[in-house]
Amino acid sequence: MIDTHCHIDMSDFDADRAQVMERAAAAGIEALVAVSSDAASILKVLELAASHKEVYAALGLHPHNSKDFSDDLFDELAVLARNPKVVAIGETGLDYHHDHSPRAVQRAVFERHAELAQLTELPLIVHCREAQTDTLDALKKCGVTNGVLHCFSGDEAMAREVVSMGLCISIAGPVTYKKNDAFREVVRKIPDDYLLLETDAPYLSPVPLRGRRNEPAFIFNTAQVVADVRGVTLEDIQRITTINAKRLFGIGRTPREGEIAYKIRNSLYLNVTNRCPNRCSFCVRFKQDYVKGHYLHLLHEPTIEELKSAVGDPRNYDEIVFCGYGEPLIRLKTVVALSAWLKEKGGIVRVNTNGQGNLIHGRDILPELNGLVDRISISLDAHDEAAYNRLCLPSQEGAYGAVLDFIKKARGTIPDVTVTVVDAHGVDIGKCRAIAEDLGVKFRLRHLDTVG
Repeated sequence: MIDTHCHIDMSDFDADRAQVMERAAAAGIEALVAVSSDAASILKVLELAASHKEVYAALGLHPHNSKDFSDDLFDELAVLARNPKVVAIGETGLDYHHDHSPRAVQRAVFERHAELAQLTELPLIVHCREAQTDTLDALKKCGVTNGVLHCFSGDEAMAREVVSMGLCISIAGPVTYKKNDAFREVVRKIPDDYLLLETDAPYLSPVPLRGRRNEPAFIFNTAQVVADVRGVTLEDIQRITTINAKRLFGIGRTPREGEIAYKIRNSLYLNVTNRCPNRCSFCVRFKQDYVKGHYLHLLHEPTIEELKSAVGDPRNYDEIVFCGYGEPLIRLKTVVALSAWLKEKGGIVRVNTNGQGNLIHGRDILPELNGLVDRISISLDAHDEAAYNRLCLPSQEGAYGAVLDFIKKARGTIPDVTVTVVDAHGVDIGKCRAIAEDLGVKFRLRHLDTVG
């Protein structure tokens, strides 16, 4: 994991900083971002970054210290930010709880930090305490689209606005506090691709360590609560937040070849093709190459032997799911052959499809899946043909009718059939649910990658 925000330069760690770093490494922290808060700490975090390969630096003044900002410091930071271990500007922002610096000064210095982030092309780390409206106004005014709201404590409306700007949201120890149920509901709704974790050490230790000095190794307590709230595993949260941190801060290398087998919860998903007959306006593949922290853009379509090797023993998983980055039934022969092997090995098979398999192949393919596929999830995604054509942009005429027909035929062939619908703008969810009921199949609503 990556602790995206901590203050290990502070005097709280002077007595045992080396041991703190050792405990972080032993716990599995592969990198951490040491964030400066005043003029003196700027050089301290740079020194730590220089002496520890796993430490990266963020440079700026906490809003408490905005009164100490100057044009000379701006120029100095612009030079220091050329250091390759500097990965962000900040923390900066607004803190109206203590008002250690006048609010007008805080706002002006916040804007200078935003200017510096754009000048250096580095992400901006934003602090906001009891200043939600002014923080959002400043971000909009400055046009900031690359950064993170650290130690987020806002409501769902603020989270939605932050994400709409393209900014990440970082969660710290308070998500573990007993009375924070409302905040945990906000955390549940943050899109995967915008989620980060931090300690803000030495502050805000998570339960059950609350009251002790916080340190990077404690991030796993926060991560477990976030995983529980979002209904995924700790492994899922580790992977998702780590890849998000690497992408935001430019830490490490990004992969070039997509994963052909990837785990979410205890299901193993098989990524067999990039190809799809639809160009759905809401599809993740037109926005990025990651799904829940997995890189999925294939450079080649995997062979059956490659897929078998990637699966291993299918009994290790609750189910094996043909899904991935494209429409799996385009590769029908591969799906049939591998499903037969999976069943022989004792696996449970599910197919996630857009329901155009019969249209693609010009025949009824469902008999070929009979006895091999235990579950099938079919994307309906619209309440009528006009809405489907507008949202899903199918490459062939009659696609919506073909999907409905596929659902009808699947009901008599596959034991467990579910119709899914994305809650995209303009989709009548009630009518879609009624279609599923009329067809005698299950219904599941899938949420777009937005808050709420």
